[in-house]
Amino acid sequence: MSGWAKKRFWKETTVAPVDGGFGVFLDGRGVKTPAKAALVVPTQAMAQAMAVEWEAQEGEIDPNSMPVTRSANAAIDKVAIQHAEVADMLAEYGGSDLLCYRATSPEELIDRQARKWDPLLDWAAETFGARLKPVSGVMFEAQDPVALASLAREVHRFDNFELAAFHDLVGISGSLILGFAATHDLHEIEALWELSRIDEIWQEEQWGQDEEAVADAAKKLAAFKHAYRFYKLSNS
Repeated sequence: MSGWAKKRFWKETTVAPVDGGFGVFLDGRGVKTPAKAALVVPTQAMAQAMAVEWEAQEGEIDPNSMPVTRSANAAIDKVAIQHAEVADMLAEYGGSDLLCYRATSPEELIDRQARKWDPLLDWAAETFGARLKPVSGVMFEAQDPVALASLAREVHRFDNFELAAFHDLVGISGSLILGFAATHDLHEIEALWELSRIDEIWQEEQWGQDEEAVADAAKKLAAFKHAYRFYKLSNS
């Protein structure tokens, strides 16, 4: 099957091993990506998760209801052909990581950021030999190039599917370190999301919640949790 079908045409959805991994089959025909590459994924668990998405389609096919399939497509059609470029782009987050840019006031927020974020920077230093330094304010301050090089090497170690997930973990949270913390199961994924939102949560505590902002945060949390799930599926 080539690309995305508009309507369901198949009766049976199955998973089977293929060269290089596992594939999803619709009435015996292998699913392909939008770029017409074979949709071959590294683990049976990921293929089964995609099969569940395809089997759930009725009538008109809704790609938005198939997040695992969409992420697998991105890994094959996009990340695989520019792995080094994607890894370099993500590694650059280390130079301006969310966890390093701290409030200058009030003291309560400064203290909260230090209590919540300093342990993550300590963990990165111990785990990757990469000590990033926090700075006050929003003005850019260069980090130790040796530390950044160490983090970049770790990013480049991810395979195409892991990197597709890592792309969203980092991009949504704004932090390379939080992305690594998710892949290492340092904390529950919801707790890591909360750590990425210390400033927003502080504002909500002072001024109350904005309905639109709350809805936007919920969408981002869902995407963040999906990225984590996709990473785990790539290693299952």
